[in-house]
Amino acid sequence: MGPPKLEYWQFGLSGLWLSNTDRTYSTFRDDIYVKPEQLDQFVCNGQTRDMIIYKIFRDAEWAQMQVDGTTPGAPIDVADGYVHFSDADTVAKTAALYFADIPDLWLVAVQADGLDGLRWETSRGGAAFPHLYRAFDMADVAWAKPLPVINGHHQFPELT
Repeated sequence: MGPPKLEYWQFGLSGLWLSNTDRTYSTFRDDIYVKPEQLDQFVCNGQTRDMIIYKIFRDAEWAQMQVDGTTPGAPIDVADGYVHFSDADTVAKTAALYFADIPDLWLVAVQADGLDGLRWETSRGGAAFPHLYRAFDMADVAWAKPLPVINGHHQFPELT
């Protein structure tokens, strides 16, 4: 399934954008599609060009990806049909909710701009989260850093 066919110009708080025929998806870029009611929030939250998104891996998952050069993601990703990512504002909460006290994690950064198969979709608490609808390849990785647990909390590097 390719991107939705965009035909209608509309105006919102974020400016002029395109919408498909039934107005279920819109874009202000040529590579990211969001629901029209989320577009202004998406732009206002800074989810635009030059954005880094993050994937948290367990040590064994990261090691396997390095060997294979690609991964369909963690078991939850495979079950959901896409690879879950977080942005800089949500990755610490993701770690606390789903990886609490798990040692030997890796934080993997990816440049979101132009990432084929990436969609921003509403998830936890109505926030827009990046989901990758294809395998996650080593070529997508900008950098990877250990994510140690110190005094019960994950210690994040500086996020941009």
